[in-house]
Amino acid sequence: MSRRLARETALQVLFQKDLTKEPLIIAEAVQRWAVEFDVPEASIPFAQELVEGTITHQREIDQKIASLAQEWSIGRMANVDRNVMRLATYEILFCPDIPGRVSLNEAIELAKRFGGEESAKFVNGILDRVVEGITKTERKGAE
Repeated sequence: MSRRLARETALQVLFQKDLTKEPLIIAEAVQRWAVEFDVPEASIPFAQELVEGTITHQREIDQKIASLAQEWSIGRMANVDRNVMRLATYEILFCPDIPGRVSLNEAIELAKRFGGEESAKFVNGILDRVVEGITKTERKGAE
């Protein structure tokens, strides 16, 4: 399974939803982008889980990001940066089987690939604070 390709697929779906503001059928959108990125069939459920979880918890995720992004409102952030951070914050808060540093490093790579010149530094600065501020008891998926 390629989790990186699954994350890239999830990012594309989240970006599409954020940009168009239109409702979408998540499974169809994930499948469409999975074909575009040639994502292995075994990775598609992970991509779908990431999209569904990020959308379900978006309000809480956005509040967390906004509380750490000094002088940056969510709406003022670049679309790619905002959605990379949403995706990674979902993983950090709600996927206890994925180490926070792994989610952070994957987000930095996504920001480098899809974002602007300063995206990786911006994403790293905020997500590093998310990871540092989370204890095991704060992880939503933890027992």
